[in-house]
Amino acid sequence: MERIEAETPLSGRARAARASADPTTPVISFRGAALAYGDRVLWRDLDLDVRPGEFLAVLGPNGSGKTSLLRVLLGRRRLTSGTVAVLGGAPRRGSRHMGYVPQQKTLPAHTMLRARDLVQLGLDGHRWGLSPAGRSVHRRVDDLLASVGATPFADVPVGRLSGGEQQRVRIAQALATDPRIMLLDEPLLSLDLQYQRTVTALVDRRRRSAGTAVVFVTHEINPVLKPVDRVLYLAQGRFRIGPPDEVMTTSALTELYGTQVDVVRVRDRIVVIGAPDTATVHDHAEAPDGGGRP
Repeated sequence: MERIEAETPLSGRARAARASADPTTPVISFRGAALAYGDRVLWRDLDLDVRPGEFLAVLGPNGSGKTSLLRVLLGRRRLTSGTVAVLGGAPRRGSRHMGYVPQQKTLPAHTMLRARDLVQLGLDGHRWGLSPAGRSVHRRVDDLLASVGATPFADVPVGRLSGGEQQRVRIAQALATDPRIMLLDEPLLSLDLQYQRTVTALVDRRRRSAGTAVVFVTHEINPVLKPVDRVLYLAQGRFRIGPPDEVMTTSALTELYGTQVDVVRVRDRIVVIGAPDTATVHDHAEAPDGGGRP
């Protein structure tokens, strides 16, 4: 696996804000939260605090509400009941404190937008019209690309990049405004093992160096098993929260699913056997390609 030495860059203002932030104060708080689509309850009575620098993995079958939970945090979906606070206030769209990497979609090969252009959208994509980028913006984009090991393909059209290379660029874009929270929706989907490790390492290093809270939606725990602090497992309208050793067990998942589920540990991997998969609820981010600010 390629080693990435560069640290994710932080602006002076961001460093000062991080230094003054209380690491014990949650950046995300759910209280008695419930979300339903019609009669179908995805989850209810959710009490959850996510603190600065925490790595939370969100797991569960299709239709369990993983992406919908991210949509709530992005201000794109209202809770059915209960409350949610993001950085002490109501979730809102376009927050510079939130970095978002949506579910990956393959970009057409003829897409001529360069990697550096996609990253720059994370800085000024919210503005109307085209404006020439100043020297400081170019320097910031170069720093972000270097931080994710994307400098060698900075000027390559994104449509010609591999899936793993595109994910690096999306993460750089999501980091453009020095977010205090990163939301990632299946960022490892369709990536080979090497790129899964690379992407996970990038996110882990960011949260350790900058105190960024990470909410990482994934179908499989193994690629994030080492860095993850806690797991939120959603299934059958219920949930379980805790360290992987408490949640990823036969007894915990059998109780959660209401049917026999076996969890087998093979060396350093966890294998879940017998978990039913549901796809009766569409659970999509409904966001355009690219990451950056929601």
